[in-house]
Amino acid sequence: MAYRKESDTLGEVSIPSEKLWGAQTQRSLENFKIGSDLMPYEVVKALALVKECAAQVNEDLGLLDREKSRWIQQAAREVQSGGLKGHFPLSVWQTGSGTQTNMNVNEVIANRAIQLSGGQSGDKSIHPNDDVNQSQSSNDTFPSAMKIAVYCLIRENLLESLSLFEKTLLEKEKEFADIVKIGRTHLMDAVPLTLGQEFSGYREQIRAVKEAITQISHALLKLPLGGTAVGTWLNTTPDFAKKVCKSIAKKAGHPFESAGNKFAEIAAHDSLVALSGGLRGLAVAVMKIVNDIRLLGSGPRAGLGELRLPAREPGSSIMPGKVNPTQCEALSMVCAQVMGCDVSVGIGGSMGHLELNAFKPLIVYNLITSIHLLADGLNSFRKNCLSDLQPDKKRIQNLMENSLMLVTSLTPHIGYDKAAQIAKSAHKRGTTLKSEAVRLGYLTEKEFDRLIRPQDMTQPNLKG
Repeated sequence: MAYRKESDTLGEVSIPSEKLWGAQTQRSLENFKIGSDLMPYEVVKALALVKECAAQVNEDLGLLDREKSRWIQQAAREVQSGGLKGHFPLSVWQTGSGTQTNMNVNEVIANRAIQLSGGQSGDKSIHPNDDVNQSQSSNDTFPSAMKIAVYCLIRENLLESLSLFEKTLLEKEKEFADIVKIGRTHLMDAVPLTLGQEFSGYREQIRAVKEAITQISHALLKLPLGGTAVGTWLNTTPDFAKKVCKSIAKKAGHPFESAGNKFAEIAAHDSLVALSGGLRGLAVAVMKIVNDIRLLGSGPRAGLGELRLPAREPGSSIMPGKVNPTQCEALSMVCAQVMGCDVSVGIGGSMGHLELNAFKPLIVYNLITSIHLLADGLNSFRKNCLSDLQPDKKRIQNLMENSLMLVTSLTPHIGYDKAAQIAKSAHKRGTTLKSEAVRLGYLTEKEFDRLIRPQDMTQPNLKG
């Protein structure tokens, strides 16, 4: 392999000739051989967008040569398109400020811009610090890229998946509206409800958490660009921050704006921690929903068996014909992972020592991981399970008719103690509620049939 020499403030470094990164990227690559997790490309693309917009604004402000600006912007667009993806090899587990990834982007854009202008990679005719990073610091560009990457993923990926999931739950709610079944509390028989009402609860959980995530994400629109190292605007102009954020907003298609207090945005990441909490809330809601569906689909003969889960693949290597709730299991594991990621984000967010939070890569990596897992998991479950979910009406009817908790409808008419006596006697003797009510002399058969109507128990049944 051929190599070229590049230098930084520590001296010369050998770099593979075909690679566009420079000395600081090479040092990071050699010094942080930790795990296999690379910096998410969404962050790289967001940084490249910042560099493109910063070059244009610096040119407009008379701080950057027009030709340099043109080549930098073109190179930055190539990074955003994914055409240079192989030139961003750095581990997530690097400096806590994200400086090495910021410099990786600076160096790749600088060297690609040099190539476009007819020069040789590494000659620094377009400088990664002086030109590509002009009016910026890693301390304001990296947190800005974090917010841009996460916000765009939320708006363009997760919220779409949530909307489709909510829509499918609504379809099931309507489809199951007239199916009366027994309810369960504490995993024990309770009073009736409709299967549609049960699914309306799931649909409302998703609607509420989608609204919460949408509201929380609005705080990510405020970017610390222009604050440079600690939030004081050192080495930039008073106009840079607003102009560059306006340019980013136009190109990204989202209303990003300059943060009012850049000290807070560099030293802390409370808005990202709050968003992580929103993702945890989604994971909690989804875990409840998939576990309910798994329970209701258990069996098919020795479990509850009220739902028929679609068979997508064989479930056992030893038991022929077995089908398992694999989509429920996969999505519940996703939820567990997201809950774990939230713990890491919370710890990372608390590590804002003095003027800089130095857990930035950890925070953004776990957020992006959670968003991808949730969006993909919801889509998989919706397509491969929820859409084709069917009720076993015969099983539902049989379980409901044999439930002792139908006796609850008798309470307003004969009192709690007598109703309890009927239920306990029927359970002990292995008989029906009706036969025990008649045997004990509390009701006639006609009175029992008039008072015990499961479909009437799914709504208010007393006159005020």
